[in-house]
Amino acid sequence: MLPNIGMGELLVISAIALLLFGAKRLPEVARGLGKSVNAFKQGLKEISSGAEETPAPKPLPQEEKKA
Repeated sequence: MLPNIGMGELLVISAIALLLFGAKRLPEVARGLGKSVNAFKQGLKEISSGAEETPAPKPLPQEEKKA
């Protein structure tokens, strides 16, 4: 997903997160982020399985033309 990210970039991101949220709230924020990602994946899975299970709509009957 992020092919060009190295150890230096990870350290900078970690330091910024630590400064923004603090050491006590950082695990709570990470846990919430993980739950959000899991809920998003589950929603995508439900949508894709629901799309496969729904039957194709039946074509409307053609009305006979009266001449």
